[in-house]
Amino acid sequence: MNIYSRNRESAPDRETAAEALEVLRDWAATATETEIAQMDPAIARLLPGREVTNYPELSRHYDEDFKADENYRATLPDLQNGPTSLIRGAQEQIQHVGISNFRLPIRFHTRDAGDLLLETSVTGSVSLQAEKKGINMSRIMRSFYKHAEKTFSFEVMEHALEDYLTDLDSGDARLQMRFSFPAKIESLRSGLSGYQYYDIALELVQTGGERHEIIHLDYVYSSTCPCSLELSEHARQSRGQLATPHSQRSVARISVQVERDQPILWFEDLIDHCRRAVPTETQVMVKREDEQAFAELNAANPIFVEDAARLFCEALQSDGRIADFRIVASHQESLHSHDAVSVLTQGPMFASASLDPQLFSTLIHRG
Repeated sequence: MNIYSRNRESAPDRETAAEALEVLRDWAATATETEIAQMDPAIARLLPGREVTNYPELSRHYDEDFKADENYRATLPDLQNGPTSLIRGAQEQIQHVGISNFRLPIRFHTRDAGDLLLETSVTGSVSLQAEKKGINMSRIMRSFYKHAEKTFSFEVMEHALEDYLTDLDSGDARLQMRFSFPAKIESLRSGLSGYQYYDIALELVQTGGERHEIIHLDYVYSSTCPCSLELSEHARQSRGQLATPHSQRSVARISVQVERDQPILWFEDLIDHCRRAVPTETQVMVKREDEQAFAELNAANPIFVEDAARLFCEALQSDGRIADFRIVASHQESLHSHDAVSVLTQGPMFASASLDPQLFSTLIHRG
């Protein structure tokens, strides 16, 4: 009988199991603590001296002086990195597994050569091969923290990505950083100014041996309905009836793939593209003259949601630093109890036949 064979045609009997246990214990007599710790914990407990102590006899005192040295750490069970036999469910590759929303302060460059320290939410994930049980999640965070004191750029993100690809022995990976970016905006006529905050995310994706740099920006603006504007004017002219067109706060999520061999695409550059395309950005500081100016600006730029998508598209197409892109716009109607939405993509990076069911519900400016 060969007790080492993995291809048994029938289930082992009690005698075979007893012989296997003796072989296991003979091996353990000369094995190191690290070798034993790397085994399936359920099997390791069959070894002499590793039986589970009865529960009532366990200590209930927290030992503040206890130090975990290297030898002790080698004995700790690590189920997440256990053998293939511990996999539950289908033994299939997982495209993304990692951690989301760990936060820390990160320093970012601005276009005017300044620096901003911003609270940043980080998501990191890697692919997991079908034969691997899992990953050490904390390694993603530890790898990222090695670079956290640097002023961030896509180049620094690449170094962080390479570190946790190496640490976790994976082929594909994704690193995303979300933050609120402040920019000082001047009012339309009064000369006042205040800070507008833009939800921005940087994303570095490695898949199939290629890396892609992506910037996501939420741009908040007012949209006046062209049809409602014309109907209001008709009521005034034909019947002397005062009427107001409906307009609403609207959000466009602009996602752009950055050309890697081009000059830097600054956050402010992308914001400027949005302002040129749709100039009715919501205001920060407003006096009466600013409010009147905003009403005039909206009347000069009435847009349907289809118009918004195409105007943003035209602006992005004009910049050679931008490759593929996606525009998702939502006009949160003041006339209807539903929203008007549009999606426009260019290039394969963002092309998709399916949409996240919650995509449009996330296009809300919460102030």
